[in-house]
Amino acid sequence: MVIYNVTANIEDSIHDEWLVWIQKHIPKVLATGFFLKATFTKVLVEESMGGLTYSIQYLAHSKEALESYYKLHAAEIQAEGLQKFGDKMLAFRTELEWIDEFTVNAH
Repeated sequence: MVIYNVTANIEDSIHDEWLVWIQKHIPKVLATGFFLKATFTKVLVEESMGGLTYSIQYLAHSKEALESYYKLHAAEIQAEGLQKFGDKMLAFRTELEWIDEFTVNAH
């Protein structure tokens, strides 16, 4: 499995509007059928440029599924955020290879 990570820094002036929008946007990405789930987190670091930073991690079925998402949906979905928020939202994307998961036994 592959994690498609989107990290976004959001200016204070659009923060509340962006939070509402992103919680509708994430299900749209999942509805493409190329991801198993998404995790939405706030990055707990104070940015020198200001604003608040968030990370959305989409768990893709495979590298091929992620490539299909890029080919069929990514440009349109990314354009939506750019069109709505412009330079008040700075996003970058990374791909992570899933190696393993460890949990604590609840005994």
